Amino acid sequence: MRSEAILEVERLADGTTTIRELRSEPPTRLIPRRSAVPSRDGGVTVRTVASAAGPLGGDHLRLRVRVGAGAHLRLIGTGATLALPGPHGEPSTSTVHLRIDPGGRLEYLPDETIVCAGADHHTELRADIAAGGEFRQREILILGRHAEPPGRLTTGTYLTRAGRPLLRQTLDLTDRRLLASPGYLVGNKVLATEIVVDDRTPPGPAAGDGWSLTPLAGGGALATALGPEHVTAVHRLAAALDGTRLR
Repeated sequence: MRSEAILEVERLADGTTTIRELRSEPPTRLIPRRSAVPSRDGGVTVRTVASAAGPLGGDHLRLRVRVGAGAHLRLIGTGATLALPGPHGEPSTSTVHLRIDPGGRLEYLPDETIVCAGADHHTELRADIAAGGEFRQREILILGRHAEPPGRLTTGTYLTRAGRPLLRQTLDLTDRRLLASPGYLVGNKVLATEIVVDDRTPPGPAAGDGWSLTPLAGGGALATALGPEHVTAVHRLAAALDGTRLR
């Protein structure tokens, strides 16, 4: 299956954000949040909903988002993504391309991705953030369902801000020996990260029990947390951002 979803928002003259273009195909469906009460900050919320199982091996999913100048978009997940094996052993891929124009703000908060046994899943996120743009993204990766070994997962994150590289990060979760290594995941099942891109950079790196916080040279920070299960990893991720102005 090949699927593409497209979302574009823009700022109106009254300061509110409106959806200019919205298209989606199974297994990803984009659903705007309808409310009789306008958002206090004029932003708009869209939810991603899985309308079919997957991605399965052989699926290729693509999401393209543009946030216009001064607009504010919250793109929020509803339900976990299950990366599943396909009938012929083919890998599945998911690519997300984001563009944030000057003064735009994007909060991209998908629900967790569970890499099931036998899956071979590859993800890529690219975000081009203009000067004055702000970006927040949270990712929670769960390696296998309860009492099952994980599938294979590779991820790539590539961010630019004002035309300059901000973050280049790849993650290879395909070798079980590495997953158990003290220098890698130390046998943890859940990896949670949060990227915050704005002008509020913490004064320096920090670390604690199962978490770390790394300032980004172009503004903002990368928080990382590990846990044996979802609740612990999310709690540690919050601890990584506590005491900063990034929460």
